Formats: sequence, C-alpha cells, structure tokens
Amino acid sequence: MLIDSHCHLDKLDLTPYQNDFSNFMQEADKNQIEHMLCISIDLEAYPAMCELVAPYPQISLSVGVHPNVDVGQDPSAAELIALADNEKVVAIGETGLDYFRSEGDLSWQHKRLENHIAASKETKKPLIIHTREAAADTLRILKEQGADEVGGVIHCFTEDWDFAQQAMDLNFYISFSGIVTFKNAKEIQEVAKKVPTDRYLIETDSPYLAPVPFRGKSNYPIYVQHVAQYIADLRETDYATIVQQSNDNFRRLFSV
Repeated sequence: MLIDSHCHLDKLDLTPYQNDFSNFMQEADKNQIEHMLCISIDLEAYPAMCELVAPYPQISLSVGVHPNVDVGQDPSAAELIALADNEKVVAIGETGLDYFRSEGDLSWQHKRLENHIAASKETKKPLIIHTREAAADTLRILKEQGADEVGGVIHCFTEDWDFAQQAMDLNFYISFSGIVTFKNAKEIQEVAKKVPTDRYLIETDSPYLAPVPFRGKSNYPIYVQHVAQYIADLRETDYATIVQQSNDNFRRLFSV
C-alpha cells in the first residue's frame, strides 16, 4: 500500500475520470494508494479543497500559503493556527521561499515563512517547505525561527547533499518527487542514494512534475509507484522495502 506525501487533489485533471472525483478515488484504491496528503497553496481555494476531501478518511490536509502566491489572503500565524484546528489537518504549509518565480523585494516571503513556522510551533504540526533558488535563506530562517522544534519535510527535493544534511540536522525529512526520475537530475539521485532509511518520503506533487514515463503529462497520485521503484533501483533494494520505509516515515512525521 502506497502513500503520496504531497499532492494537490483539487488541481487534478479529472477528464479521464468523467470529471468525477469519486471515480478518481476508486482508481486510487485499485492502485493501492493507502493515503494522500492534500496540500494547501492558498486560502481562497481552501474551503472548497476541504469540502472535496471531507468524505475520505484516507486523505489528510495541510493548511498554508505557497511562497509564490502574491494575491489573496496572506495569513497571520493566529489565522493559520485557527485553520489548523481540524482533525484532518496534519501539517502547516506548503510554505518557504522561491526566488525563481518571484522578483524584487521578497521580504514578504520571509515574513510569510516566519508566520508559518510560528503556527507550526504553536500547533505542533510539522512544516512542509518549498524552496527554489533560495537555499541559504531557507536554512537561515528555519534555524533562526527554531523550526527544528517541530521539523517537517523539504518537499520535492531539488538541492544537493550538503543542503540535505543541514535540513536533516534541523529535524527535516527529505521528500523525492518525479523529478528524481529525470535524466538530468543526477545530483538529486545522489542524494536519494544517501539519505538515511528513516528520513525520506516519496511524493508526486500531482498534477505537476509527472515521473518518467509520464513526464510532460498530467500527474496523478497513482504514479507515486514509479518514484518508489526508481528510488529502489537507485538504492539497490527492493520496491517493497522503499514503500514500507517511506510509509513508516510518513506516519511518524505526520502522526497519521
């Protein structure tokens, strides 16, 4: 049974499922998807996302605002804490820093990340961190704000081994998406070989970043099996071991 530790279920292309989310869920069950963590990226879409997944105990939620979202509500720590008071919410985020898509004075991203860290510490719910071209500042703010008190995960990992080590020292897990299957992802693949067995997760980040052999197409949680198989090959172990270890790590981190 597989766990997709990071997906955006409200963003999926449901055309292959007759535009019916329940049909997608039946397909996920057939493909042995045991659990999914549906990730928040903005608060305007959050109520509809909660409503969509409410009937399904095999779906957990996060609450947060993505660093690239520059319109809509920018929540205070208190607002995040209030929204996290929901039994389905197991994490705060996704949050972080992204200097690739955003330009100019990005101090607002720093403040947003700090608010999410504060909410995480208050609720004791781990952080889901997005970082792109902002490695040094991401680590610095996590350290300065005491994020190691709760820890979390560096999702869709795209950094090097040095970053991974520093993140793990701060009580963070490392999560691998379909990017690890790309031919040009040699540095990420080396990290996937080295990460301790008790510190990695697997994810799809669907509907984005579909793994090989679906690269360039819409991504779905059922494709997490391809991430698991690729990492099994990298680590020269069997598929079942990777699935079991990543599932155990997910349950430990998110108390699911």
